Amino acid sequence: MRALILLLYLWPQAAWAQTREVHSGELSLTVTVEESAHLPHAGEMILVTIVGRYRRHITLEKLEQPALDGFGWTQLGPDSWHEERERGQPVKVFTRRMALFPEAAGELEIAPFAHRLTLTDEGDNWFEHRVYSEAVRVAVRPAPVRLSEWFPVRELRIRDEWSNAPDQLAPGEGVLRVIRLEALGALPGMIPPMPEMRSPSGGVFAHPVRHLVDLTSRGPVTVTFWRWTIRPGNGVSAIVEPVGFDYFDSEGRVARRVEIGAQRVAYGEVVPIRAQRVPHPSARLPGWGEALLALAVFGGGLIGALAGWQPGGWRFRLVDPLAREVRRAARTGDLRAMRRATVALLARDGDDDGRRAALAQLDRAIFGRAQVLPDLTNLSRGITSR
Repeated sequence: MRALILLLYLWPQAAWAQTREVHSGELSLTVTVEESAHLPHAGEMILVTIVGRYRRHITLEKLEQPALDGFGWTQLGPDSWHEERERGQPVKVFTRRMALFPEAAGELEIAPFAHRLTLTDEGDNWFEHRVYSEAVRVAVRPAPVRLSEWFPVRELRIRDEWSNAPDQLAPGEGVLRVIRLEALGALPGMIPPMPEMRSPSGGVFAHPVRHLVDLTSRGPVTVTFWRWTIRPGNGVSAIVEPVGFDYFDSEGRVARRVEIGAQRVAYGEVVPIRAQRVPHPSARLPGWGEALLALAVFGGGLIGALAGWQPGGWRFRLVDPLAREVRRAARTGDLRAMRRATVALLARDGDDDGRRAALAQLDRAIFGRAQVLPDLTNLSRGITSR
């Protein structure tokens, strides 16, 4: 009876003993493509899992990857090993995750993988044995646009960040703007080029693009940083024009567009130009000499004002060239010329709440999405009446 019990205990171990002969079912290697309800487009990420299940003792191993012609690819982290039990017997499980990116449409083949294993025999001697997966075919649809313009992602997150408040800068200070993209299912080479950021009245200095890649089980996550330093170019404020780009939502199966709106960049405090106080002399009636001198000064000043000369900070409204420019631009409906003249008036005469409010209305009309233009005649009167 005892001999029978011992035989039954040793029988499974004898069946799975380490021998030089490899039996069917002891070693297997499979390649599985993640299931999807839609055929992928060229350029879209395809997730692939390579799984080996081994019922033999393994001394050394190396997975030999095929050329993967027609695909771009990346391995998603290191290989993993764990042990399971199947029908009471230990099974070693090998797993590798990969992301493939088909480079063309059609019926593409994932060639067989080979796992080179070092096994042991009855005498505890080592010998090599290769396990092969079967080839897998994948149907791929053409991309809707050229691959150079095609940006498919499974998930996209965007953050627009500023180093400090863009409309509260210290005089002469610049601000760093960083647009951060976090794209799941994209490699750095798939990210759109950094957009050109423009500002008609500001200085924009672009910095080199930075990419970071995080390899997750869901696919590669590329984090991209677009960076610019921006300064108001007229000493007062500037408008940074909006930027945007297109992408394809692989989960929702729909094309989308990202719009990053316009932004005002301005100095928070503008020190006004103050006129010097001149002490008044004691009053007395002028003589003929003083009267002639005063007449000459008045005539010279009138000629200078007509020519645009601005002595001592005095302004003649009717002949002020900047005021004339504001009124002329209002009559012709030239919003940008009207804005330039208003900025020049602010820079010349110092800070003024009314003119700043008028400048804000012009900025909204030029760079915003306002459907109704302001009354330019009334706006010009408010600008030039100071």
